[in-house]
Amino acid sequence: MLPTTNFFGHEVTRLIIGDNPFNGHSYITDVITQEELLAYHTEERIIEALFTAQQAGFNTLLPLGDPFILRTLQHFSQRGGRLQAIFQPYTAIGLELNLRMMKDTNAIGAYHQGTTTDFLFENGQTDTIRQNLKILRESGLPVGLGTHRPDVIELAESENWDVDFYVACLQNARRGREGEQSGFITGKSKQGLRFFPEDRPIMLDLIAKVDKPCIAFKIFAGGQIFYGHSPEEIPDVVRNVYREVFSKLKPSDIAAVGVYQGTKDQIGENARLFREVMQEMSLSSTAVNSQSDVKEG
Repeated sequence: MLPTTNFFGHEVTRLIIGDNPFNGHSYITDVITQEELLAYHTEERIIEALFTAQQAGFNTLLPLGDPFILRTLQHFSQRGGRLQAIFQPYTAIGLELNLRMMKDTNAIGAYHQGTTTDFLFENGQTDTIRQNLKILRESGLPVGLGTHRPDVIELAESENWDVDFYVACLQNARRGREGEQSGFITGKSKQGLRFFPEDRPIMLDLIAKVDKPCIAFKIFAGGQIFYGHSPEEIPDVVRNVYREVFSKLKPSDIAAVGVYQGTKDQIGENARLFREVMQEMSLSSTAVNSQSDVKEG
């Protein structure tokens, strides 16, 4: 298994699988379109990817609670799949109904969907967010708050919202889209949505400061971080991202990665490179501690 942390009594790998590609979300539409992702990701291919992830050492997903994914996860479990799930509710379905639909899955947490959080925040409806958090709390699962905006986490912390963990995007996907509903509601494409590298340290520094566990996502900027790099350079880019992110994350924090198996085994590659970097960082930390012990002695 990949390196793990304790997530409210559950052992969770510090790198988990996100499902944006499974649902057709592409942030690199010049490379692969929403239509191509949806056509590729049949239930059978998703189940195959989940078993590949399980065998590679992942043990948890960050899935959307839409009917297709929920049904796919149920069929995966019926075939012996054991992956845990930290759900984002599907905003096109009422929250209470969606939570009931999740009851037959291996759910260990649920969080307030990020774009919905941001839309309500931007329109002055934070009371609605807090009411939704109460509904999530009634599910009996650990409750998270998803967002693409650091100021949302800062507000939640300052007002002591009833939240156990945060799901934090390293890229501020709300730039130029302030006040807009989730694409699950509007159907708006991600085409033309650009991410900015200067956003990353802002959210990473905030994640490091808050005491609550955080799940960092879009750590590869939806694939945009690979622009301008040859296929041979990709592994080093991935390693550098893992170094950047996990040098900031607390021991209780997690990162999620979306994967597409259509051209190569991204799941296996991510698992291998993540293990390499975590071992490298562990050895580096051990060496630093040893030097410190020598100086004190």
